[in-house]
Amino acid sequence: MRTFMQSIWGKLALGVAIVALAAILPLLAIDIPGVLPGPTYTPGTLTVLAYAMLISALALSYHLIFGVAGLLSFGHAMFFAAGAYGLGIILRLLAPSGMPEEAVFLIAIVLTLVLALVLGNLVGALALRVTGISFAMVTLAVAQAMNVLIRRNVGGLTGGEEGVRLEVDMVPDFLVGVVNTRNLYWLALAILVLVYLACVWVEHSRLGHVVAASRENELRVTVLGLRPYFVRLFLFATAAVLAAVAGIGFMLLQSAATPRISTSDFTLTLLVIVVLGGVGYRWGAIVGGIIYTLLDQRLSALASAEWIQQLPDVLRIPLSEPLFILGMLFVLVVMFAPGGIVGLSHRIARPRRGKQAAEEPAVLQDLEA
Repeated sequence: MRTFMQSIWGKLALGVAIVALAAILPLLAIDIPGVLPGPTYTPGTLTVLAYAMLISALALSYHLIFGVAGLLSFGHAMFFAAGAYGLGIILRLLAPSGMPEEAVFLIAIVLTLVLALVLGNLVGALALRVTGISFAMVTLAVAQAMNVLIRRNVGGLTGGEEGVRLEVDMVPDFLVGVVNTRNLYWLALAILVLVYLACVWVEHSRLGHVVAASRENELRVTVLGLRPYFVRLFLFATAAVLAAVAGIGFMLLQSAATPRISTSDFTLTLLVIVVLGGVGYRWGAIVGGIIYTLLDQRLSALASAEWIQQLPDVLRIPLSEPLFILGMLFVLVVMFAPGGIVGLSHRIARPRRGKQAAEEPAVLQDLEA
């Protein structure tokens, strides 16, 4: 018991230290050539890091569905888009109301989260009636339908292919402009911490135990008198709201949103991030999100490098495509590190002790107790 408590306090101290280090990065002049576009205090680097943290927060919300519940969803990006588009559209609709800017901004955030909650419950209530590949197909169909509505500019609200721009006049001044990039970075960090703490709470709650047990043996959970459908619906709706929170942060950071963030391809990116970091690990979603985002940003610059262009065609053509390099990285991780980056680090740090084999009985015993 003492070792267990020491482990908890050790993890807590490590987490606080990492967050504190991340919080003071904008005050430092750390430059990592080839990884960051410049020193950590510059607006360009802070924007990239803030975007990476928002993608990590989004990947954490997807971790709840895929890693905890074991549900393969192809439509999770729609909730991210609901957060971004919802904030932009609601701010535009409330702008002529004459209310103070701060009030309009807060009301828009609340209404956006309510929209995500309603959408999450509606989609979840439909998709969770089935399981397996059928669940994946239902989420894919709903996501495709939403993407079509966004692109068609239904009601003149979504802006079609051009997307929606942020009504900066309705946003507090400290969150607008290049000079306030540092504040947006701290906002992205706060969102990541908030989503992480929400995931910890869900996973360690009784609801989280029921979802994990249902993933391993749904029949036995049902025999115990529990109803997996409703706890999965709650988890699905919670993940939708957390994704919308990340979407709100994205809208404030980019000041615009395009239909790309509502596509199933964007959800596939989340799947790659979670697998890259390590399925089932919260830190895996964070590590995967940061590494994938930095690679995606820097590989584009690498592809246009002069030395790449001078290579023979057999090397130049694939190396000029960032998606090819990311795809090969994903294949290598799946082949040689099936537990992802975090899973690989765990195996190196300590020998395997049959933890996964004992995980299902432990979870079910907790429920029976």
